[in-house]
Amino acid sequence: MTTTISFSDKTMVDIARNIAKYPPEHKQSAVMACLIAAQTELGWVSPEVIETVAQILEMPTIAVDEVATFYNMYDTKQIGKYKLVICTNLPCQLKHGETAANHLKETLGISYNETTPCGTFTLKEGECMGACGDSPVLLVNNKRMCSFMSNEKIDVLLNELRAEGKAT
Repeated sequence: MTTTISFSDKTMVDIARNIAKYPPEHKQSAVMACLIAAQTELGWVSPEVIETVAQILEMPTIAVDEVATFYNMYDTKQIGKYKLVICTNLPCQLKHGETAANHLKETLGISYNETTPCGTFTLKEGECMGACGDSPVLLVNNKRMCSFMSNEKIDVLLNELRAEGKAT
C-alpha cells in the first residue's frame, strides 16, 4: 500500500466539480477528469496519485490504475516539462511524419519514451490525433496541437518552448 497525497485547493475544487456531474452512486465516472486534474497539478500520475483518486472516488485502486495505464494521455512515469507526442500513424507517415520524428530525435538527442538530460523534453509517439489533413502532427503536453510540422517548424517550436521554460 502506498501513501496518499494532498492536492491543492484548486485541484480539489476541480475534482469536486467533476464528481458533481454524476449521481453520487456513479461518482467513479469522474475518474478520467480526476486523473487529469491531478496530473495537471503534479505533472504525472504517480502510484500515490492513483491511490488518492481511488480513495476520493471510493473505488478500488486497481480500477484507477487500469484507467491511468490504458490511456496515453496519462503519464505514469515522470516526464520532462514538455511532452512532445508525434503522430506515427499511416497518414502522417505518408506526409513526412517519419522525417519529422527523426528530426525531433536527432535535435533532442533522445528516442521515444526518453527525456532530455536537462528534463525539458520527453518524446513519445502517438496514434491518430484526428488531424490527418494537417500531418505531420505534434501534440505538446496533451493540449496544444501543432500541424504541418516541417523540420523548420519543429526548430521554431523547440526554441519557443525552451525560451518559455526559462521564463517560468
